[in-house]
Amino acid sequence: RVYIYNINTGRQEVLGDFPGMTFAPRFSPDGNKVIMSMARNGNSDIYVMDLRTRIVEKLTKHSAIETAPSYSPDGKRITFESDRSGRQQIYIMDAVPGGKEQRISFGDGKYATPVWSPRGDWIAFTNIHKGIFSIGVMRPDGSDDRRVAKGYLTEGPTWAPNGRVLMFFREEQPVGDVAGEPRLYSVDITGTNEREIITPMDASDPAWSPLIQPPAP
Repeated sequence: RVYIYNINTGRQEVLGDFPGMTFAPRFSPDGNKVIMSMARNGNSDIYVMDLRTRIVEKLTKHSAIETAPSYSPDGKRITFESDRSGRQQIYIMDAVPGGKEQRISFGDGKYATPVWSPRGDWIAFTNIHKGIFSIGVMRPDGSDDRRVAKGYLTEGPTWAPNGRVLMFFREEQPVGDVAGEPRLYSVDITGTNEREIITPMDASDPAWSPLIQPPAP
């Protein structure tokens, strides 16, 4: 199931009880749609639901596993990960059923969890190569692919509203029978100024809120 939780009222609403697994939901920039990955008959594709009409449309139609969708800031395109090439890679497409698709990642290893920046000029992602996890950024056309942080189980990038800082989580390597603790970190997109974000307990999978504008007087 996919839920919406109102952080002001505490009200929880079920969007739909879909057949199969449903995961990785994200809002569209205008807040009127939710994009998600839905698995049916052992195959997952990208779907979008209009929150006003509750109509669900299938955006991708491929025999591969496709997940982790994220909208561009103008809502006209999405990025997602797919293993249609034989391993996880990043694609972009127009945010309509059957929209034009383009693969943008061609480096070493697997690419996952792409997230479009609030300014639209970068896409952040997780890369796994020879057992090493890292956080990277690239342009929406696939150029300037580079790493900004790495470490054992370093995953889950999310953008600050200014589009110039990323937050992610890193789990340290186990020592004997003691599992590593997941912790949050932030880093500039230049790969500098990495900082640990102190939390009261283990933390993972951060999500930065949009910039909240005060109401007009």
